[in-house]
Amino acid sequence: MDTSSVFDSKDSSCKTPYGAVPCGTEVHFTLRPPRSEGFCSCTLVAVHEFANQRQEILLPFLPDEGDRSVFSGTFQAPAEPELVWYYFQFRHFDGGTVCLGRDGLSREEPRRLWQQTVYNASLPTPKWFGQGVTYQIFPDRFRRTGTPSVEGLVGSRVLHQSWDEPVELNEDQGDDQGRDFFGGTLAGIEEKLEYLKNLGVTTLYLCPIFEAESNHRYNTADYEAVDPLLGTEADFRSLCARAHALGMRVMLDGVFNHTGSNSRYFNANGFYPDPGAAQSRESPYFSWYTFQSWPDKYDAWWGVRTLPAVNEEHPEYGNFIVDGECSVIRRWLRAGADAWRLDVADELPDEFIARIRAAMAEEKPDSFLLGEVWEDGSNKVAYDRRRKYLLGSETHSLMNYPFRTAALSYLLGRSEDASPYGAEDFREAMETIRENYPRPAFYSAMNLLGTHDTPRILTLLGGPETPPATRRERAAFRLSPEARVRGLRRVRMAALLLYAFPGSPTVFYGDEAGMEGWEDPMNRGTFPWGREDRELQAHFLRLGTLRRQRPSLQSGELRWLYAEGPLLAFARELEGETSTAVFNTGTSPACLELPWDAPFANDVLTGGKFPSVGGKLFVAVPPEHGMLLI
Repeated sequence: MDTSSVFDSKDSSCKTPYGAVPCGTEVHFTLRPPRSEGFCSCTLVAVHEFANQRQEILLPFLPDEGDRSVFSGTFQAPAEPELVWYYFQFRHFDGGTVCLGRDGLSREEPRRLWQQTVYNASLPTPKWFGQGVTYQIFPDRFRRTGTPSVEGLVGSRVLHQSWDEPVELNEDQGDDQGRDFFGGTLAGIEEKLEYLKNLGVTTLYLCPIFEAESNHRYNTADYEAVDPLLGTEADFRSLCARAHALGMRVMLDGVFNHTGSNSRYFNANGFYPDPGAAQSRESPYFSWYTFQSWPDKYDAWWGVRTLPAVNEEHPEYGNFIVDGECSVIRRWLRAGADAWRLDVADELPDEFIARIRAAMAEEKPDSFLLGEVWEDGSNKVAYDRRRKYLLGSETHSLMNYPFRTAALSYLLGRSEDASPYGAEDFREAMETIRENYPRPAFYSAMNLLGTHDTPRILTLLGGPETPPATRRERAAFRLSPEARVRGLRRVRMAALLLYAFPGSPTVFYGDEAGMEGWEDPMNRGTFPWGREDRELQAHFLRLGTLRRQRPSLQSGELRWLYAEGPLLAFARELEGETSTAVFNTGTSPACLELPWDAPFANDVLTGGKFPSVGGKLFVAVPPEHGMLLI
């Protein structure tokens, strides 16, 4: 028996409303098994994970529909946020029972259940983030101004004299990584705000800007000071003020699970004048850390000794970062920040994240909280605990790495395990996220193709299936002219997919300029000012303009039109405006038939025009090509 014809959680004839629901919502279920199965009753079995409760609801028998029996009833979502896992139990007239779960029919309780996310909708999600375009900047590598110097700064830093030198490659990946600096500044970012505005950027996401001894600054040395190589707090305030004047907001990176070992709080090397936790048990910061044997053995992020982990549940640390009147969270919102991105959110307790959200709402009600989570964040288990990121009191939304995984697989035609991957697989992956996430979180997700933690998108889409074997070989790798042409063609498709899909399209600095590079640090080169790929840059600029001009691309409903093999088409619809994205990732031309109620369709990327006939549009799509039809 085809169980999808019995119940499909994504089909409105089987379940309404679609996907996640606010607390207290009535959810209607209808199942249609073949009458020949002889089922006399159907029970919805709902398991409430956090409340540890099991609920059984009998679904009444309705009149048959042809050769189908019909069972339909209502489930009342709980009054508190919850993850409800559910399946169905049918009873035969002879008294036997059979269960229906996501893995089909069985006589045993199913292994795979459907998920019903129930969230608190009383705390609103700011709409500005998901509607706009985000640009991620690695501050040391974006733009340098003045004559930088590392003299007297924390750590053993090395400053590149030329902006165009290659990044330093440390092959042993030891503690000395990230000590080479190029001297990018906050003033340099401000200098290029007009460039970013022209790209359509509405949110600047800055990797950490606080004082730290490494170029990535994820090992914070002082949460209350801008790194001197980047500038000053006055420079940050100036950057925010100018960004706001241009219609942009600023997101800061909060690294609150660990500090640097060479920080004023731990102070392993004694750089700071006041004693840190590694120097004295009497240090005011000693209780922030957990020592097994002081001072040499302590909890550290993933065991990395230069990143001693803090105890987020300690009252003094919580007061410093979150709760105090002049806490780190509040201080930098007052200085001009509009949002925080939480680094390694999996490592932060739920209660700690909820307090950050509450402090932000109190300090700046329209501020936005984003979490770094690489998987489906609605049901994530971290350290044997189910997380509650999206249930209403923690993050507004998450980095959408599942989008990146699915998009890359679709564009390359193969999944991460090298099995074939088509448009139908991309649709299914994204529908799973759309069904599991609260609507505000789905439409506010940070969609991305690359970050400081991944290889450059151009390298992935143009490079070989198997990367060069050694780090030194990968550092020296450059795409051949032929491979680069194909990679650029695919990046243009990827960018259209990124900008057309619900959520905030996020560009890693330099991707729009055609930068290459495998993993860290090769993906963190300096922005090639004056050497950009102008054609690719113009493509991103056009997409940014369209995103800004067309409300349907900002917040329109998603409707899938076609998804099979290399061909994908979906529409974004809002108040009578429709934008339709069409893709062909194959190596041969293809013709796609789409419903169309206007006499013509215009491809706003190329200027192409297609007539419709009898309410149908026949579009010839070149190989490895995307269109945006209006």
